[in-house]
Amino acid sequence: MTIDATRSGQFPLGDRPVNRIGYGAMQLAGPHVMGPPADRAAAVAVLRRAVELGVDHVDTSDYYGPHVTNEILREALHPYDGLTVVTKVGARRTPDGQWPEALAPDELRSAVHDNLRNLGVDVLDVVNLRMPGYEAPVERSLAEPFETLAELQQQGLIRHLGVSNVTPQMFAEARAIAPVVQVQNHYNLVHRDDDPLVDALAREGIAFVPFFPLGGFTPIQSAALDTVARRLETTPMQVALAWLLARSPNILLIPGTSSVAHLEENLQAGARVLGPLEMQELDRIGGTGEPDVDL
Repeated sequence: MTIDATRSGQFPLGDRPVNRIGYGAMQLAGPHVMGPPADRAAAVAVLRRAVELGVDHVDTSDYYGPHVTNEILREALHPYDGLTVVTKVGARRTPDGQWPEALAPDELRSAVHDNLRNLGVDVLDVVNLRMPGYEAPVERSLAEPFETLAELQQQGLIRHLGVSNVTPQMFAEARAIAPVVQVQNHYNLVHRDDDPLVDALAREGIAFVPFFPLGGFTPIQSAALDTVARRLETTPMQVALAWLLARSPNILLIPGTSSVAHLEENLQAGARVLGPLEMQELDRIGGTGEPDVDL
């Protein structure tokens, strides 16, 4: 099977179309996303191989490490020709590895400038406001932090804005302040609370980026996924990613890895074709979400 990220198709992200399988850089930092990786040269190699295979958007944050992942990105890929770099702000790291929120205006301004400096750019392509919560968003106003990012956008430091870990109501609040080009939420084959939001965003031409694309499965659900993967002679991860690509054309994937071999395996998901039978069987694993929503 040919490994080529361009086979996944494209969807607009901001002012340019991108291939639907990108790369998530979180795993390039050390254990627990703290400190440097054991093998920095290997981390650089993964990034360069991703671009060779057609990956044209990378998801990162300066609080990975902190600073480490962006520094590796800069070493490997600067000046990012043809590459869209998406970063996120809204949290910080503590010495013991915690992720407290950092949503005050001064914290957000500092985070944006940290990303600019460590990525080595004058303007950030896309900045996501990451709101608190682990597996589910906490319903709260994001007006003040998003207004801060909108001001930085008006100053020319950010091209496009996104939101992460938000409810439909929080997305609507952000969109009333400034255009939103992507939503990044917890979503996968079995965690489908955002089914209505995915469809609503697709109608609006807005990208949806799932995190935890293969997480939170029960043993029974994992066994059912394994059964489909064996029948298709592939891996459960490839099937789960292929399902996401088939689920909606506005879904962009950012699977992460520190291994070139695993990277190539992830990209093969773009060439996997799931037929109606497989889609029905996979849909039964996770069920469906709530009724449609109107944005």
